[in-house]
Amino acid sequence: MQRFTITLDDDLVEEFEQFLVIQGYQNRSEAIRDMMREKLQADRLGSMPDGFCVASMTYVYNHHERDLASRLTKTHHEHHDLTVATLHVHLDHENCMETTILKGPATRVKGFANQTIAEPGVRHGNLYMLPVTKTEQTHKHGEHDLPGHHAHYEPKT
Repeated sequence: MQRFTITLDDDLVEEFEQFLVIQGYQNRSEAIRDMMREKLQADRLGSMPDGFCVASMTYVYNHHERDLASRLTKTHHEHHDLTVATLHVHLDHENCMETTILKGPATRVKGFANQTIAEPGVRHGNLYMLPVTKTEQTHKHGEHDLPGHHAHYEPKT
């Protein structure tokens, strides 16, 4: 570990101290590390558009909106190779929230998310992407499993 010193305006320090309390951070260092990781990951994804990622896409929509549910289902089926799982939650009589876990090429994941979130009637859409290194491996899982060939997605640090 290394230490470094930074100089900040008083107003920025005060706002940062409030952020620490609201977010529940125990110290400044961990908050700054998290912010740096997030920024570096975003930059890495931007500079390596052909790289792989794992991601979560969350959005809220009104299921009574004309043909929206069927349009969303169609979009999901068109990108079935990127989808790991989807959680569907009924918020009230009209609104649903879905969170979909995705993995694959970052450009395709981003394109799928943009298409989904841009659908008329979708609100509060958000995509969180984490760059990963994809490797193909052959090994056993558990005592009785036969060796299997499959992908591993290791988060980049």
